[in-house]
Amino acid sequence: MDSLIAAAARALAAGDALRALQHVALRDDPPALALRGIAMAQLGELARSRELLRRAARGFGQHEVLARARCVVAEAEVALALRDFGEPPAALAAAADVLAARGDHGNALQARLIAARRWLLLGRLEPAAALLAGTDPAGLPPLPGAVAALARAELALRSLQIDAAEAALAQADTAARRAGIPALQAEVAQARAVLQQPAARRIAADGSARSLRLTDVAVLMNSGALVLDACRHGVRAGDRWLALARRPILFSLARTLAEAWPGDATRDTLIARAFRLREPDDTHRARLRVEIGRLRALLRGLADIDATPRGFALTPLGGRDVAVLAPPTEGDAGELMALLADGAAWSTSALALALGSSQRQVQRELAGLEAAGRVRAVGQTRARRWLALPLTGFTTILLLPAAAPSA
Repeated sequence: MDSLIAAAARALAAGDALRALQHVALRDDPPALALRGIAMAQLGELARSRELLRRAARGFGQHEVLARARCVVAEAEVALALRDFGEPPAALAAAADVLAARGDHGNALQARLIAARRWLLLGRLEPAAALLAGTDPAGLPPLPGAVAALARAELALRSLQIDAAEAALAQADTAARRAGIPALQAEVAQARAVLQQPAARRIAADGSARSLRLTDVAVLMNSGALVLDACRHGVRAGDRWLALARRPILFSLARTLAEAWPGDATRDTLIARAFRLREPDDTHRARLRVEIGRLRALLRGLADIDATPRGFALTPLGGRDVAVLAPPTEGDAGELMALLADGAAWSTSALALALGSSQRQVQRELAGLEAAGRVRAVGQTRARRWLALPLTGFTTILLLPAAAPSA
């Protein structure tokens, strides 16, 4: 390593990207390109940073596998900041294996943390948990320790494991203070504020709503009540979870029945809510009976649905109470807005991947949100990204996509 490369590396380690660029700005050899890419990332020029890191990786020879693996990890972190999930995760996993085999355990850990954060953003909690399982933030240097603890805290929050989340946030706070990085300390403070913000509303039979924090939601989920979860579109009772996100008519019927409990919901109300019709006829009532039969079969073992003179009534088994958990604010495209609420710029392809939806469907929803002034686009064609103002006053953590809520 020549003196200029060494000086640039020291400057980057100290967080002085401009000084690092002074040393290598006019050089195009692979080590200099890699350092320039990292410096540009620190300055927020992410697209340029990615281009430089790719050039550096291509420039390293066949025998410089360690340097190429480090470039792959650096580029993956830039892609995470860009919310670009187009690259297969296998490339990052292979780079982590190379780094670990060559003794570069610090960058191997960084690769695992990037992969875990990527899975968390995509709502895949199980692979994220597997990557974080062998990582103890207490035994790490301050910077990676804080990042690892924040990732563990997010995983715990998404799984409604409040005690584990609080413990991880305490570790993250300690590590961030030791690292002495203000931006990292601010991120920890923001994560801790999530526990104090309203996360959902509990809807009563009379239509009134009471705000719940994440701690209150966890208590409700563990109470044994039959919970109609309108945040994650499903029904929860004890350890059993019934996902209805892909069956919107059945979910709408279940919510209407749960909101009417312990009374019944009229047939006209059920038709209006589920089928969005104001003037039902006999064909709609026949369809209602069919859909109620399907819902009754899905809820077997949790609740019965009994016919009444006016309509239908939900009767939970085992003497359970019924609770309706609604988002902190009602509105369409809740999961989409929850993803955009982090203030980062997302591509439509990344949003579609995170939501498990088609890119065309995401584009239609974004067009509607843009017309309503809730989101805005930057860039053109393939470089277009979508932004929304960060939501304040409540947390959207229950609206974030997840493959399946933790039992």
